[in-house]
Amino acid sequence: MINPKLPYIWYGGDYNPEQWDKEIWKEDVRLFKLAHINIATVNVFSWALLQPSEDTYDFSMLDEIIDNLWKNGIYICLATSTASQPHWMSVKYPEILPVDINGNKRAHGGRVNFCPNSKIYRYFAGKLVEKLAERYANHPAVLVWHIANEYGTYCFCENCIKEFRDWLKRKYGTLEELNKRWYTTFWSQTIYDWNEITAPTLRSVMFHHWWTGKLSTVAQGMVLDYYRFMSESILECYLNEYNIIKKYNPNIPVTTNLMGAFKPLNYFEWAKHMDVVSWDSYPYLTDDYISIAFRHSLMRGLKQGEPFMLMEQTPSQTNWQPYCYIKRPKVMRLQSYQAVAQGADTVMFFQLRQSRGGPEKFHGAVISHAGHENTRVFQEVKQLGEELENLGDTILGSKVKSQTAVIFDWENWWALENSQGPSTAINYVGGVESYFRALFENLMGVDVIGIEDNFEKYKVVVAPFLYMVKKETAEKIKEYVRKGGIFVTTTLSGLVDENDLVYLGGYPAPLRDLLGIWVEEFDALPPEMKNEIQITDEFKKEFSKETYECNLVFDVIHLEKDTVKSIGIYTKDYYKGQPVVTVNKYGDGYAYYVGSFASHEFLKDLIKYISKAHKIEPLFKDVPYGVEITQRVKNNKVFTFVLNHTEEVKRINIGNRKKDLISGKIYEGEIEIAPREVLILEE
Repeated sequence: MINPKLPYIWYGGDYNPEQWDKEIWKEDVRLFKLAHINIATVNVFSWALLQPSEDTYDFSMLDEIIDNLWKNGIYICLATSTASQPHWMSVKYPEILPVDINGNKRAHGGRVNFCPNSKIYRYFAGKLVEKLAERYANHPAVLVWHIANEYGTYCFCENCIKEFRDWLKRKYGTLEELNKRWYTTFWSQTIYDWNEITAPTLRSVMFHHWWTGKLSTVAQGMVLDYYRFMSESILECYLNEYNIIKKYNPNIPVTTNLMGAFKPLNYFEWAKHMDVVSWDSYPYLTDDYISIAFRHSLMRGLKQGEPFMLMEQTPSQTNWQPYCYIKRPKVMRLQSYQAVAQGADTVMFFQLRQSRGGPEKFHGAVISHAGHENTRVFQEVKQLGEELENLGDTILGSKVKSQTAVIFDWENWWALENSQGPSTAINYVGGVESYFRALFENLMGVDVIGIEDNFEKYKVVVAPFLYMVKKETAEKIKEYVRKGGIFVTTTLSGLVDENDLVYLGGYPAPLRDLLGIWVEEFDALPPEMKNEIQITDEFKKEFSKETYECNLVFDVIHLEKDTVKSIGIYTKDYYKGQPVVTVNKYGDGYAYYVGSFASHEFLKDLIKYISKAHKIEPLFKDVPYGVEITQRVKNNKVFTFVLNHTEEVKRINIGNRKKDLISGKIYEGEIEIAPREVLILEE
């Protein structure tokens, strides 16, 4: 439970009463109560109001906002406001402002528009937070602290360059070591003085790829380290505030809102310093339910399966996407329950009342511009609020039941997509999601985990495109398989070390012994040029088809152990007849290798084969596409979520007698579930 002071699923969202006259506040409270809202996130962007000048602070309005909500039974998620500094600060101290990747210094405006290494920014942010914590840390309404908002701005200013040099000195010790790790002998880039090191901008080592227009680099080792440095620098801004808050009340959890698969920040490192993970979920119109589940699973995995906060979602429209589409009737409710099914203990919105002006005036809200409860969206919010309140604390603190895991690694993402070759069409996130999808559709129960997490609690661990492998990681994987684990990896794995230096001796060097193969070379072709995976005779009866498509990258594989078998071979090109999918017995476990970007059809059948071959039972059987089955477990009690994401009635067999916690109805055996409907079944 995130905070036992409110033993319900937290229901509410971002509230900005400072934008409105106080008469509106009264109406807001009436509507909040009607919608069963029990928490409001306040003070997200109020720094200019709290501190109108360098030596002046004014908390009178915030006092009134918090007290007004609290006396009406609504708890507080208290933000620190530090995502957007006041105008006066940027004018008086322009060194606060960041320099972008073009080398241009930003002017004041917008939000998260500060240099993360600015000591002046950190000083003022810390001073504000000290006053907030001193004033509110023991207020009975405050359930959780919300630091800043959606961190992520990289900076390339002179101050950051200086801090980067110091960071590199601590990391490498000497220029000799740095030159070795960055491979600076290539293109005569040897560094002889620390002051020669600059930031990787479009004026130095970054460029837009001539063919695709994507951002690329000619200094992979340097850029990889700058990404690490920036993620750590921004984390230090968060920790600056976190440590101050904890001095005043260590028992109140502290978080900041993350953004799913957000490339600039290594969220696995960030999560180590967050009391609870929270994130903002804004699916695109074309995202299906599995893509949404993947991002929820990634956020859940940041703290090894602990429940997380859904800090933001829209009740209807998202203004900043290309098209402000409306969530169709029942979709908001369905997606809210999907978040809960995937591990959320909160359902919260941006925003509670729709703004009159500003860039997000057309972003959806619980209370729309109409200003009353007689809207479809408000009535859906009200219905969901009633249902969540009735659930009480039944599922709070429960964990998602998973037998399998997919590894997601930010540093791999950075390194693989920064590499010059083998293909500009490679998309790390999409590639990892394709394996998640195969496990998800086979109802294996799947987590998304980090490279440092415990593998041993999973029957199957999949590490797609594990391009960068540290030696300790390779040993960890081998030990997992040796003890009986099932491991799956793919093309472009085990190629480089943590500095993007290629392992010599044949790919995938640190994993060759485990996989029993040697990859001589890999062919990369345009996406439309496809090959086929032909299932070998020994495995034909285990797959639904004899051939499957593959594309993008094609490994030329040699088997080098008696224990390894070829599951599939190529049907075309000079490597026709050579292995593309293999399996190797290693200790008490098995290691699988997929040497190309295989079709979804193949991946789904491969996972089905693996589950059958290694006697791993799915959560349910014969579940049609579009129906999501997820289980959360608490005190050995299993709660089965059944969500129909389609516009058609679907039939599934739920087995023995179960009670739906939402409706109170009893179900057994084969049942029908209506379009966009949700069941939470208890044995």
